[in-house]
Amino acid sequence: MEISEAIVKGAAYLGAGIAMGLGSIGPGVGEGFAAAKACEAISRRPEEYSTLFRTMLIGQAVTESTAIYSLVIALLLFSAAG
Repeated sequence: MEISEAIVKGAAYLGAGIAMGLGSIGPGVGEGFAAAKACEAISRRPEEYSTLFRTMLIGQAVTESTAIYSLVIALLLFSAAG
């Protein structure tokens, strides 16, 4: 393996790690915030549990999509390096 190939492979692996690391911070914080606010809302109005829970799950699914995009980018970088 040439030096340039090793550099490209190392950069691809490093980029994949950074993509997953930074790409999962936002969804983690966002989902935690959504869950905290949903728990707060359910404690205030328990009769609205089903509506609040469903809305929270939809919001978390949308938030998780950015982490999935980061995973796709990381997998593409892994396949390019391999």
